[in-house]
Amino acid sequence: MNQDQVKDKLLAVEDAPLDFTVVFSGKKSKKVNGLYKPATREIIIHNRNFQDESGGKDAAGDNLLIYTAIHEYAHHLHACARGGHLSPRAHTAEFWAILHGLLEKAEEKKIYKNVFSGSKELDELTATIRKKYLTENGNLVKELGQLLLKAQELCSAIGGRYEDYIDRVLRIPRQAASLAVRMHQYNLNPQTGADNMRFLAGIPNEEKRLAAENSLLTGKSPDTVKIALRQKGTDEDPRLRLEKEKGRLERTIASLTKRLEEVEKELAGG
Repeated sequence: MNQDQVKDKLLAVEDAPLDFTVVFSGKKSKKVNGLYKPATREIIIHNRNFQDESGGKDAAGDNLLIYTAIHEYAHHLHACARGGHLSPRAHTAEFWAILHGLLEKAEEKKIYKNVFSGSKELDELTATIRKKYLTENGNLVKELGQLLLKAQELCSAIGGRYEDYIDRVLRIPRQAASLAVRMHQYNLNPQTGADNMRFLAGIPNEEKRLAAENSLLTGKSPDTVKIALRQKGTDEDPRLRLEKEKGRLERTIASLTKRLEEVEKELAGG
């Protein structure tokens, strides 16, 4: 598989608004398998990382090379969505959502093989982790929320402050206690796991919360769900959104102008 073939596969997964180049470095790197240069829109792949000692490649090596190419392509698409630039922190939730979406499309089109399915040993281990740890931890935190509600009633009955009980008796963060209570009140599905339940408990809108929970249960990654939720929250009238942005910019300009005047006065007085 050469550079042009890799690029064709990437474009077959999803088209890009801006052109890009795939470059095989011909080198082996102990640090990374690839990288993306937003200034030149180059996807660099250290192709020798995927060769065995004899210099050959097997199907597993080709599959990992494609994964690396898709990973760097996600950076390119992320940069395209941001006007051709990336922030210093490239691996954001938005990036991971883009990558996971590309991997799903690549799997559907048989361009990339999902290596996590088909291994009996790994499948059994995954089932154990989900049942014994993720689901059980979710159940425990949900039950904690139920007990905390009971504790709140008892504190009120004896004339004690529930917050003081949380702070000095249980010695747990109030936010954690509040989230546990909401997990119980919202009747969240413990199969999503305690960490995802905390995220879901922070969604006050029932329709959005149920949609997010269903996405997690049907295999979407947490970052994908979070970004989708964030995008739904921006489905407002474009003119209204621009007016809000205009107001924020005007307030920022006014604040900076005032500070500039203060600095100029200090310089003049010095």
